[in-house]
Amino acid sequence: MNHFSPELLRRFDVAGPRYTSYPTADRFVEAFGAAELTNALDQRRAVPAAVALPLSLYVHIPFCESLCYYCACNKIITRKHERGAAYLRLLEREVALYTATMGNAQPVTQLHLGGGSPTFLSDAELGELMEILQRHFALTPGGERSIEIDPRTVDPARLRNLHALGFNRISFGVQDFDAEVQQAVHRVQPARQVFALMEAARAIGFDSVNVDLIYGLPKQTPHSFARTLTQVAELRPDRIALYAYAHLPDRFKPQRRILQADLPAAADKLGMVTQAMHAFETAGYVYIGMDHFALPSDALAVAQRQGRLHRNFQGYSTQPDCDLIGLGVSAISRIGATYSQNAKTLDEYEDHLDQGRLPVVRGLVLSRDDLVRRAVIMGLMCQRQMLFEAVDEAWLIDCRDYFAAELEQLQEYEELGLVILDGNGVQVTATGWYVVRAIAMVFDRYFQAHSNRATFSRII
Repeated sequence: MNHFSPELLRRFDVAGPRYTSYPTADRFVEAFGAAELTNALDQRRAVPAAVALPLSLYVHIPFCESLCYYCACNKIITRKHERGAAYLRLLEREVALYTATMGNAQPVTQLHLGGGSPTFLSDAELGELMEILQRHFALTPGGERSIEIDPRTVDPARLRNLHALGFNRISFGVQDFDAEVQQAVHRVQPARQVFALMEAARAIGFDSVNVDLIYGLPKQTPHSFARTLTQVAELRPDRIALYAYAHLPDRFKPQRRILQADLPAAADKLGMVTQAMHAFETAGYVYIGMDHFALPSDALAVAQRQGRLHRNFQGYSTQPDCDLIGLGVSAISRIGATYSQNAKTLDEYEDHLDQGRLPVVRGLVLSRDDLVRRAVIMGLMCQRQMLFEAVDEAWLIDCRDYFAAELEQLQEYEELGLVILDGNGVQVTATGWYVVRAIAMVFDRYFQAHSNRATFSRII
């Protein structure tokens, strides 16, 4: 990280999309509903299985027992665990609507459970959820099956049960080990608890054990965060996700419990991300991109070396370009050239299912320009390059003419050492890789015209 100057960090400490999709979800429209999604599913079914895109599943479990003040996820705070059983019945009805259109036993190569807290569900309920999915889909042997875990909700016995259910990748939400920070965000979980769970997970044999961290939280300082980084290095997870806290109390009510005065200053926040990148690289982690680090032996690092890295709504992935079905409240799907999002409230989600229709409330049919720009942005975000010849042949365009304005804008980035422009295309440099979102933003037609950029998280 020594080659990235504080001046550049400050310059690119701006808001911008994370590009888990393009166009981004703020472009979705209410004119897209269940009928449009059904049409996309019909088109997918008409494609021969041998050439159809792989299928990925995401299941959103919205429940949490307690409120984390920093959280911007769609969640329902409750201690009534009986709500989990009722939610499973709704998920089962949604799955049945999908398979009624697509057909049963569609091969699924990737499954991810997120939330909320998926481990809010009991072991029996998680088993029932897996049985529902296996009854309607064909979960391929050796496929990736991951689940997000609140360390406060599991013990070694629960981890063994998750492994027995077929989960091979787990992610612990740590955020910060400092006791004062944990108190400030209302998420107290002693480090010894996480260390014990990590030891158990390794003994059980999960393929990958990940840790999520957040910098920029209240009461965090460069000194306290340095201690957390040392503990994470000792923990040695296979992957680390390092997220910047985005303080948007006008959009996310829980964040109103965080005092602005308790947040670290901008200079301290930049110092923390610099510390983290240096600490993880020193510990032997590979910088995958944006907010992801992985040990060299991890599948994500291997995929990066082999040029197989991809990006979806869960972030960087080894999964090839695929269709995605999002199940549950607020979940987002991608089918063909469409995106769709489910109802964000449980009542509205249930109401759609009661009427026998997919619970979609908004979405988007991508234009040809959207598809071209998505290909370019994902190429930059995953392969660190845009090759003129490959884009020209795939989309029957002349990149130099089609993106003339964008390439002119990138000349300034070349002077800063962020990209290399030549006759072959655009190559992101090692320095530019730290702010690849800013480079991708140049090709985002919607963002360039966006008047309210404060709705996005900051790049640094």
